[in-house]
Amino acid sequence: MELRHLRYYVAVAEECHFGRAAERLHIAQPPLSQQIKQLEAELGVQLLTRSTRRVELTPAGARYLERARHILAGVDAAAEEAVLVADGRIGRVVIGFTGSATYELLPSLSRKLRTQLPGLELDLRGELLTPSQVASLVDGAIDVGFLRPPVRVPDIDVHPLRQEPLVAALPESHALAGHSEVTLTDLADEPFITYPSQHRSVVHDAVLDACQAAGFTPEATEVAETSTLVSFVAAGLGVALVPASVQHLRITGAVYRPLAGATPTVELALATRRGETSPAIRRVLELARELVRSTDQDV
Repeated sequence: MELRHLRYYVAVAEECHFGRAAERLHIAQPPLSQQIKQLEAELGVQLLTRSTRRVELTPAGARYLERARHILAGVDAAAEEAVLVADGRIGRVVIGFTGSATYELLPSLSRKLRTQLPGLELDLRGELLTPSQVASLVDGAIDVGFLRPPVRVPDIDVHPLRQEPLVAALPESHALAGHSEVTLTDLADEPFITYPSQHRSVVHDAVLDACQAAGFTPEATEVAETSTLVSFVAAGLGVALVPASVQHLRITGAVYRPLAGATPTVELALATRRGETSPAIRRVLELARELVRSTDQDV
């Protein structure tokens, strides 16, 4: 039995007329009648009763019509779904976000993807440091990472997005909170709240380099998550240097101020497994780049 037999049968059963069914199928009537006879012979069941005036369905034929419609609808749906998968409009993508991108890009990218690719299943994971994202990309736990280069793993492709300046996060009650900008040397004697050391955080290393270039090494309390870091600042436990996008995280008691002079920056990039070919992942990358470009132009 072939799918064409089902399509032929459905046409005849719905029209209850071989001539009209043949016109609908764009084939001649005699071959159509022969195909239906072959189908009945193969099934060993009479599906239709024929007279000179009309064609009627037997009880078996009526039930077979229901099943045939269901099968054909499933085949058509599978074909449509295959096209959508090949076009990247259906699938599942797991996306990791570094701390600062969690509060700026995660919400806006989620909205954009759900609007433009509603058939895509998204698993969004925030507050992931670069080493964690790299390990997750390698073992397949995530498909796309918003992270801070450098990445020194050969199996990962890195796609730069932007350079972000560092800004100072200060307690609202701090003497410098009323200034329009602060210098790094103003913070030399302050306790710092930082991301983890030991090369677990690219931002930590950038902050340490910036402070040492300004002539001091900060005394630091390390925390893993951006929300905790800013909460510690708000509680008056210290100051911090964070990527500018962290300013999207508003916590009562903390304020952000730009740094004066030559401002240190950190890079934000997209990362995927090397040679990634998934159409859905390619679409996510395209929309992410488009989102960052439009966001940066609006600043």
